[in-house]
Amino acid sequence: MTRVVISQPMYFPWAGFLAQMALADVFIWLDDAQFSKGSFTNRIQVKMPDGRKWMSVPLQGKGAFQTIRDLQATGDGWIASHRALLSQSLRGCPHTASALEVFDGAMAGTMAGGDSLCDRLIASSEGLARHLGVLPSRILRASDMQVEGASWPRVLRMVKAVGGGEYITGHGARDYLDHAAFEASGVAVRYMHYRPLPWLQFHGDFTPYVTGLDLAASLDAETARNHLRPASLDWRAFPAGKEPSE
Repeated sequence: MTRVVISQPMYFPWAGFLAQMALADVFIWLDDAQFSKGSFTNRIQVKMPDGRKWMSVPLQGKGAFQTIRDLQATGDGWIASHRALLSQSLRGCPHTASALEVFDGAMAGTMAGGDSLCDRLIASSEGLARHLGVLPSRILRASDMQVEGASWPRVLRMVKAVGGGEYITGHGARDYLDHAAFEASGVAVRYMHYRPLPWLQFHGDFTPYVTGLDLAASLDAETARNHLRPASLDWRAFPAGKEPSE
């Protein structure tokens, strides 16, 4: 059964997102979705000596009324600033150099074949996934698929367009997906069961909700991959407002 994951581009995402990528046979970047301020499209947290800080890409016009593929950064000074922030956050980790190589590759545009901001956002996720050995074998962009519609009907059409028999999504979809419609079309719906193993972190108590570069800097690629523990559960195990037990 072909497993499909669809997500908006994200900037050097957390370990749970990488676990979701690990489950996908086909991964579709929803690059033509409207940008949502406050999302993880252009920002992620890093651990610092004085607490967690946001690492955010500054956007022209603050990204208002733009699709993600049309976003433009305000200059490029943020790249050096983010690299310096990461160097400070990851200082002392055994694999900091490898993590910074992933950062440099994504910012150079070499992984995505381009240097638009959307290309770099996608390259940041794909670069991390490639480093950990969990990059899906088939990756598409929604803007290239010519699948019309909106909300869950469009998601279902995209899943069907790539021959998907299983759709794996994050918890936020519980409030709008029509699970019965998916099943009637022959597509099973499963939700992520996030359960990454803790790894040694500096700067306070462990949290998985920081950039996956933290994981890449702390452990070798194989060990880091084993810490993701990718898993999903049938949608019936995810009643609204509740999280699954271990």
